[in-house]
Amino acid sequence: MSEEQEFLFGGEPEEKKPAKKTAAKKKPVETDEVPAEAPVSEKRPRTHLALDSEHGPLRKLVDFNFLQYASYVICDRAIPNVEDGLKPVQRRIMHALSEKDDGRFIKVANVVGHTMQYHPHGDASINDALVNLTNLGGYLIEGQGNFGNIYTGDRAAAPRYIECRLTPLAREELFNKELTRYIPSYDGRNKEPVVLPCKLPLLLMLGADGIAVGLSTKILPYNFIELLEQQIEILHEKVRTPHKVVALPDFLTGGLMDVSEYDNGTGKVKVRAKIEERGGNRLIITDLPYGQTTESLTTSIEEAVRKKKVAVRAINDFTAENVEIELVLSQGADPEQVKQALYVFTACESAITSRIVVIHNNRPVEMTVDEILHLNTKQLLIVLEAELNLRKGKLLDAFHTKTLVQIFVENRIYKKIEQCKTYEAVHQAVMDGLEPFKKQLRRPVVPEDIEMLLAIQIKRISLFDMSKNKEELEKILQELAEVEKSLKSLTVYATRYLKELIKKYKDRYPRLTQIKRFKEIEVRELTATELHVQHDLESHFVGTAVKGESLLKCSSLDKLIFVWDDGRYQMVPPPEKLFVDGNLQYWAIFDRDREMTAVYSHHRDTYIKRFTFGGAIMNRDYQIAPEGSKILFFQEGCPNELYLRYRPAKGQRIHQQVFKLKDLAVKGSKTKGNRLTTKSVQYIDTKPGRWWRDDEEAPQGVLL
Repeated sequence: MSEEQEFLFGGEPEEKKPAKKTAAKKKPVETDEVPAEAPVSEKRPRTHLALDSEHGPLRKLVDFNFLQYASYVICDRAIPNVEDGLKPVQRRIMHALSEKDDGRFIKVANVVGHTMQYHPHGDASINDALVNLTNLGGYLIEGQGNFGNIYTGDRAAAPRYIECRLTPLAREELFNKELTRYIPSYDGRNKEPVVLPCKLPLLLMLGADGIAVGLSTKILPYNFIELLEQQIEILHEKVRTPHKVVALPDFLTGGLMDVSEYDNGTGKVKVRAKIEERGGNRLIITDLPYGQTTESLTTSIEEAVRKKKVAVRAINDFTAENVEIELVLSQGADPEQVKQALYVFTACESAITSRIVVIHNNRPVEMTVDEILHLNTKQLLIVLEAELNLRKGKLLDAFHTKTLVQIFVENRIYKKIEQCKTYEAVHQAVMDGLEPFKKQLRRPVVPEDIEMLLAIQIKRISLFDMSKNKEELEKILQELAEVEKSLKSLTVYATRYLKELIKKYKDRYPRLTQIKRFKEIEVRELTATELHVQHDLESHFVGTAVKGESLLKCSSLDKLIFVWDDGRYQMVPPPEKLFVDGNLQYWAIFDRDREMTAVYSHHRDTYIKRFTFGGAIMNRDYQIAPEGSKILFFQEGCPNELYLRYRPAKGQRIHQQVFKLKDLAVKGSKTKGNRLTTKSVQYIDTKPGRWWRDDEEAPQGVLL
């Protein structure tokens, strides 16, 4: 084993010892005796490096590969870029569509195949991303055919059956080859854009979610028009008082939204379905909460109905172009209460947490909506300025070319090349002929200009229209003046550009989600009579699935307390069926602070105690009296007086008594209490009954 292998796998390289000359060993003589075993030499223990130490090349290789994988997933797959708002697969789809764009619809299968030149993964991921982009408000891609349904969750048809093309918005605002930086594709055969020169706040328009190695992102979509209006405010902000962006999410599924726990892209929003009352016993769901489909929503409602949380007896889904889920209520159900129960116990209400993580300067960064929109507005100014400079350069080139042609034809400079014998002389003759007119030009004449003039056909010279050329030059100068004016007042130009976008798309992209402050729903109050617990006196079962005498109505969130006449008590959830025997003394919804009064007999003594149950563990037996006791009286609260009638006994002088309980202290359930009497009690109550005799003396008792 080599030293490197020994180092990697924990062994130690053997020390090389100098060779020593030894005498030749004699060959042992063979005998019939079994030779004694030679002592085994002890092996040196293998040493291992500590886990916190550098382990060598294998560890370095694993670390390097993991970091490469993690950075690839973060930067090139899961997290969108803040500049154009797109993930790499989305950007490659848009680039492929722009290359094949001719205004007509293209089969999705063809677009997917073309995108595979730039995307190193399979066609399924490309197709899913394309369908998703098409369904994100129709901002970038216009689809034709079955692209699925965002309301029902139905999947799109196979890519060979559906078609798509770029929208005018994407075609005009996303692409400019002259301003785009390209890099080689994954196999080096093609060029793909690093980012698109986008002039829209596309990241916030589309929203995004993705899971990478060690981090994830969740960006909610915002209203396109509202974002443009906020960008106008940013353009006119002052240095000392920067504009604070006020933008709230807007979902394609509509619905209601509470943003009380949401701030600038962080926190969470609560979303609800929009539910309308129609008729006396019907509710109609017309808008879905974000992240839900009609199928997932009806499934959650069916589950709540099965658990008897919601009083609905029929669900009908009539969703087609618009959402329409009909809920037929149970007989006697209150529509408003059912609506509240739907928000509490089904997916009609849910909370969505937002955490914005984007790629900025090739690094993952956590940002706010305010920071992103300021960055997008700054990028808008940069792209608009670059486009204006590009347009200015083209106009100057056009002006230069048309002016040269006019000078060349109008002054018959082409006549001077007739006597020239060499090509160099021709060039020089044209250059000398243009020399007197240099003041009419805006840049110097270069050899390429001479080549252009020499390539003019005789036919064009003979038919050259001077007046038309002058008109074209005037138009170029007029447009050039406008471009230079826009460059000097870039903020005004950008504002005008944004206002034109708002005017053009305002009616097409209205706000769909209503902003509303949700009232807190008291779940216990809502479900106070949700369950009906009954008692079968013959079989001694109690529960919601038992038929018999009504005990109480409660919520599924409640806990019940059962007390038996031997002093045992137990706290339980509302049971479907529970055996309680025939000596049940008391039942109620559990309240640990409720004051109780109990009188029990133990051996020959009778005790009274005022107590609270306090804390208790579910389904565990507790005692309010010692074992072998008998509960004689058990009541909520504390009566002012207690009347006792004793059993007749030989030599007994006092047969009845009244006890004043006003000063009786409240203690824990495990306390023994105060002794009432040592006599046997026959009757006990808070008021004198028929058994009470007014003609007999009733001295006031003393609590011991």
